[in-house]
Amino acid sequence: MNGVHDMGGMDGFGKIEPEPNEPMFHAEWESRVLAMVRALGAAGAFNIDMTRSHQETLPPHVYLRSSYYQRWLLGLEDLLIDKGFVAPQEITMGHALEPARPLKRGKFTVDDVERIMMRGKFGRDPQSPAKFKPGDLARARNMHPTTHTRLPRYVRGHVGVVERVHGCHVFPDSAVLEAGENPQWLYTIVFDGTALWGSDSDPTVKISVEAFEPYLEPP
Repeated sequence: MNGVHDMGGMDGFGKIEPEPNEPMFHAEWESRVLAMVRALGAAGAFNIDMTRSHQETLPPHVYLRSSYYQRWLLGLEDLLIDKGFVAPQEITMGHALEPARPLKRGKFTVDDVERIMMRGKFGRDPQSPAKFKPGDLARARNMHPTTHTRLPRYVRGHVGVVERVHGCHVFPDSAVLEAGENPQWLYTIVFDGTALWGSDSDPTVKISVEAFEPYLEPP
């Protein structure tokens, strides 16, 4: 979807100020939010693309004024309400009003934590040959879906060069809708900065984007 989250290539948001020696968490509640999201995902309440989608649909004024883990928390609350695991009044009151809904993969123990915190594997066997190979030109489709997509808005309609083929992976645009994994080929596409932002761009700038095959077409 086209939302305020898709701000790549935009200006007017001020200078990015990296924090020296930035800690993993700035407050204890942030670590608890991370734990809740990972635990509920591991238990089968939702998948990673759903968590991203619900953060992306936060109102623009809320998204922009929220910190990283505030977005995680607000997105989690909306997602759990949407999936029927909690009611809005339970969020407000801070405790359950009804018995807990069963989770797809049930409970897990302390011994499962290390496995759960490992990054999942999303590679899948290909269902058809790749349409592009390294060195090919590919145009990012001028697409504007109303649901979650991983194609940045600023590359849509522009032509780049295929640099690498990563194999087939779960397609986020399908997973977020619970429409199955629908594995798709994944590529690294390199764009010249001048192709994206015109002659005023630094001519030495190149932008690499990982794009799934349905996002691409021949130039």
